[in-house]
Amino acid sequence: MNTQLPLEGMPRRLYSCTPSRLNAWLDCRRRYRFTYLDRPQPSKGPAWAHNSVGASVHNALAGWWREPYERRTPLTAVVLVTNGWITEGFKDAEQSGRWLGRARDLVSGYVATLDPADDPVGVERTVATRTKVVALSGRIDRLDRRGDELVVVDYKTGRRPLTQDDARSSLALAAYAIAASTMMRTPCRTVELHHLPTGEIVQWRHTDESLTRHLRRAEEVATEAAEADERYRELVAAPARKPATPPGGRPSTGPSIGPAAVPAEVDELFAPAPGPICSWCDFLRHCPEGQAAGPERRPWDGLAD
Repeated sequence: MNTQLPLEGMPRRLYSCTPSRLNAWLDCRRRYRFTYLDRPQPSKGPAWAHNSVGASVHNALAGWWREPYERRTPLTAVVLVTNGWITEGFKDAEQSGRWLGRARDLVSGYVATLDPADDPVGVERTVATRTKVVALSGRIDRLDRRGDELVVVDYKTGRRPLTQDDARSSLALAAYAIAASTMMRTPCRTVELHHLPTGEIVQWRHTDESLTRHLRRAEEVATEAAEADERYRELVAAPARKPATPPGGRPSTGPSIGPAAVPAEVDELFAPAPGPICSWCDFLRHCPEGQAAGPERRPWDGLAD
């Protein structure tokens, strides 16, 4: 007679995520729920201009490395920024045009410091690694080979100056280093933040021990988030259907979508973490605690005007 094996003691399903998802759990559990669990997803606020600048710069730099050697020039960088400029979030066309000029200068000035013959191992390269707890994946801005090792390079366009601690403490950079080393079978311990507004490069060289600490931390966060996800699914009924959404992921027409109706236990499990950063949250309109924590920001307030 066939008997079904008990499920008790079976290994837990791997928690598949990106570093961004883990950081969302650490930063604010309500934002995590709105981003990754509620379906349909609550309506976001308008696009941020500083994100448009960052995406335009990142896209141009990726495109520059994909050009043939003879076209890897500052002028090509200017053309790439111009052709790929994202206009969302700016106050008006004048502000957008002014920032387009700044972005051209940022990217052309940065590529002038690079050796166009020094082909990276990867550009916008997706890497992944797994343990018995978590399956981590993410996309690296640039992966260099220097000598016998790999180096993770992350571009930054924000106005805040960076410190070595930003590179040392970054869970994402450590995860990328571990994943790149695993996939390429090549040591990868050095991570770099390239701050285009100042031209500064902030570097940190991990040890095997420090990378292991980051990975164990990722497992701890993943375990917490996975347990909360499971409880959410137990308590919240799935919607009958999802509204159609465009490739960008936001409904283009129709009324604003609010958060899913959830039991008190779920609301407590995914409690908000009010603070100054709430002003920059895409879901601020749905969070009274966040609204009380700081003023609502205009879409262009993140620019260093």
